[in-house]
Amino acid sequence: MSRFNVRKVAVLGAGVMGAQIAAHLVNCKVPVVLFDLPAKEGPKNGIVTKAVENLKKLKPAPLGVAEDAALIQQANYEEHLEVLRGCDLIIEAIAERLDWKEDLYKKIAPFVNDNAILATNTSGLSITAMANVLPEQLRSRFLGIHFFNPPRYMALLELIPTEYTKPEVVDQLEAFSTSAVGKSVIRAYDTPNFIANRVGVAGMLLTFREVERSGLGYDVVDDLTGKKLGRASSATFRTADVVGLDTMAHVIKTLQNGAKDDPFNGAFETPAALTTLIEKGFLGQKTKQGFFKKEGKTILQFNAATGEYGAAGGKADEEVSKILKKPAAERLKALRESSHPHAQFVWAILRNAFHYAAVTLESIAETARDVDFAMRWGFGAKQGPFELWQEAGWKQVAEWVKADIDEGKALSKAPLPAWVFDGRDGVHTAEGSWAPKLGKYVPVRNLPVYERQYFRENVLGSNAPSAATAGKTLFEDAAIRLWTLDDEVVIASIKSKMHTISAEVTSGLTKGLELAEAGYKGLVIWSQDGPFSAGADLQSMMPAFMQGGGKAIAPFEKQLQDFMLSLRYSNVPTVAAMHGLALGGGCELAVHAAKRVAAMETYVGLVEVGVGLIPGGGGLAYLARRAAELLEPSKGVSGQVGGELMGFLKEGFQAAAMAKVGTSAIESRKFGYLIDGDIIVPHKDEVLHVAIAQAKAMYESGYRAPAKKLIPVAGRSVKATLQSSLINMRDGGFISQHDYYISSCIADVLTGGDVDAGTLVSEEYLHALERKHFCTLLDNPKTQERIMGMLSTGKPVRN
Repeated sequence: MSRFNVRKVAVLGAGVMGAQIAAHLVNCKVPVVLFDLPAKEGPKNGIVTKAVENLKKLKPAPLGVAEDAALIQQANYEEHLEVLRGCDLIIEAIAERLDWKEDLYKKIAPFVNDNAILATNTSGLSITAMANVLPEQLRSRFLGIHFFNPPRYMALLELIPTEYTKPEVVDQLEAFSTSAVGKSVIRAYDTPNFIANRVGVAGMLLTFREVERSGLGYDVVDDLTGKKLGRASSATFRTADVVGLDTMAHVIKTLQNGAKDDPFNGAFETPAALTTLIEKGFLGQKTKQGFFKKEGKTILQFNAATGEYGAAGGKADEEVSKILKKPAAERLKALRESSHPHAQFVWAILRNAFHYAAVTLESIAETARDVDFAMRWGFGAKQGPFELWQEAGWKQVAEWVKADIDEGKALSKAPLPAWVFDGRDGVHTAEGSWAPKLGKYVPVRNLPVYERQYFRENVLGSNAPSAATAGKTLFEDAAIRLWTLDDEVVIASIKSKMHTISAEVTSGLTKGLELAEAGYKGLVIWSQDGPFSAGADLQSMMPAFMQGGGKAIAPFEKQLQDFMLSLRYSNVPTVAAMHGLALGGGCELAVHAAKRVAAMETYVGLVEVGVGLIPGGGGLAYLARRAAELLEPSKGVSGQVGGELMGFLKEGFQAAAMAKVGTSAIESRKFGYLIDGDIIVPHKDEVLHVAIAQAKAMYESGYRAPAKKLIPVAGRSVKATLQSSLINMRDGGFISQHDYYISSCIADVLTGGDVDAGTLVSEEYLHALERKHFCTLLDNPKTQERIMGMLSTGKPVRN
């Protein structure tokens, strides 16, 4: 299949979703033009301009960096329809009104080029109904595209073709959405609310019903149905507040009206509490009150009976919390057999999820895998309903659900489908996932774009390849696995929790570099699950520290620093393949590699201040070196160097002193943790492929490590200037005296210590300064309070 070449995307409609879709396309470096109606007063692009400006204020931020809002081309339907001729993908995202959409399609049809794809972003309207109002020449290139809100952060994208849509059009859009936009794609049938909202919103409504039955408070329900259940931390009612209660009501209405033959339709009545809140104008997060609201630091919850807010903070009973930690089979058995109302409530919502998924599967999705992926990617669940059912014991759970249906405990009398009881042990197998309409197991769709994902997300029971055992192992111990997929590039995968860096991990990485230099084309540092690295393993340092204090840690720090330099000056290319968190030592590991390949949602920063320390693995030496590299070569080494370096050092100093973390790979580049030659990859599962390709390309191009150079430093005068910038913050109570002291240590390293401006120093010299301050801080009681607080609670202590 040839690559779908998208030169520019047009987004029609500058509402909440349209503007954020445009923002995410900009994040992915896809040229985009955002359209809306001409403004009645002022500049004709006024509506779009206001929407683009609003993007800079939204939280969570739809843009990687706010200034990239300027990259969104602004347009209106009166003056700029000719622009559409140069757009290869047009995404319509106006209000959910079929008549409005029909009018817009008539207006744009003459300007859509012969190869462009037209897609409608809708959460539930019939795609076929929209296709029927299109000019015939556009129907074969038209389909539904359902982004989830917020588009930047939600992985799921549903594609909904009609009977008219050419198969190659769907393939092209899936490939583009996956690789260029970073989405995880499923294909849905053209049924009300498609897959994710059909199952997810139905699940929320069925939970509402069980809440009414049980009388539990919203606070307790959210505690029970969030992380304890392997779901998003926003759980049930907080999720509704975030989505928006008016949006929630709209999707519910679509389900009520469009799925009248749904066996659970009788349970889909709009909850009275939701109706009351909407009538009061309490629409959730957007109006700062919904099921919950915050007054100061106090969280309150709505009382439907009184129409007022009252205290929240109720938690799940400890007995039930313990049950929820058990293995799946034990957990479901204990919940079903317990008489505790919290346990009975949880069993009821799980039973309803199994029941609903089974009876609707054939009508809404091709396979059970699509349902499970929809709930994972669209609703933040660790497992979909079929995965949990299969893990807990398919046959036993089926009998329990059937018994509840027969006894009238379920919310629908609809029996489970016959295929549930045909002797199977589940719906996911190595052959594929169950497709009831086809009566067989169907494997994952294998488009060429998925060759870029060596380890695609998979479902329980699929026996898909795992990075933990894939390829050929070159060395493995408790800290690290060194392996290769192709006998050309060594891959180093850290195995510690959160991929923290201990002395054992450093030794393993050193071994990996030695192996790469001895007979391979490069080294890629990558781990499949979790963060790139959350930093140093403080816990592993404790025994040595308890025996010898800060001085006992110095050898470990030097071992780490020496490895960082060997990584930088390796004879083979080294690539950090990053996703998730890259903090502290993880950031230092990344910046010393020859190149970084980072997923869009990679969060990078030097955060050691939070535990009362300074970066000790070469991070500050890196910032000092980068400042010198950015200094114009023509400046030379003179008395002016200190002032010139100040401009480059200031942002790095502030980032380290304030523990700033880049909230995207794009912002991390702004902070200097990624540089212009590094690559940002929209889809996290493509990072390893791109990193290996980069290592090979660098090797084949005759890669040589950079030459070692002495570094001109800013000296004592700039150090004083940096320190003075913090005095007002300290004296104003914004930072503590200990924060000020730590920041002074950071300034000392960044500027080279007590030397003249322009003094040439080595990286080893800067590393020695780092070690000195790092070990001295370890002996400081204030730092020790911060470390112990972090180890015991996971939260920073401000002292």
